Amino acid sequence: MAPWISSLVWTDYRLAVLLTVLVPLGILTIAFIKQNEPITRMMIIYWRVSSLLAISAYLLIAAMPVGFVTGWLSRLLIPIALWFWVDINESLQDQQSNPLKFSLLAWRWSISAYCLIGAIGQLPILRCAFMPSAAVQDPSREALCYLWMQPTWAFKELFHPTTTAWFLGGIGMVGLGAYVLYLAYFLFARLGKRKRSALG
Repeated sequence: MAPWISSLVWTDYRLAVLLTVLVPLGILTIAFIKQNEPITRMMIIYWRVSSLLAISAYLLIAAMPVGFVTGWLSRLLIPIALWFWVDINESLQDQQSNPLKFSLLAWRWSISAYCLIGAIGQLPILRCAFMPSAAVQDPSREALCYLWMQPTWAFKELFHPTTTAWFLGGIGMVGLGAYVLYLAYFLFARLGKRKRSALG
């Protein structure tokens, strides 16, 4: 495995922490304080959708191959969630320029580009989802799959050092079940009634 591939994987995870956690958390906090309803609603929607990233991390901690698919899907769902809502987009256009609006728009473009480029870059990783758990954990057999899981293991050592991987994977599976149920409810029950309105 070429050293630059390892560097690329770790850089991707660092960007993920910045763009999918730290920046949106800051935007949501400021929007809530300033009582900016459209931006607050958009960020709440973002956090609901992007929770699939956290679920994927917990699945990969336990070397559950489905985590490769959910991680890839999350990169498609995030840009859709950020650009889908017509009323939020119109409300943002009507707002006067201010640092919060600029930060949101800059972040929205940045994370959309990051997710779409990442989704394309992760296409070779999807094959890992169709391999046995033992294979993706063996660097001599599937070095790329193994490499992609290393940052999630580092996350475990940092935040869950005494918790077993299988337990964290179980939490991931429960979270995935809840996510699928909510997504199905949204698609088949709410979307038809509210169309592309998030504020109504």
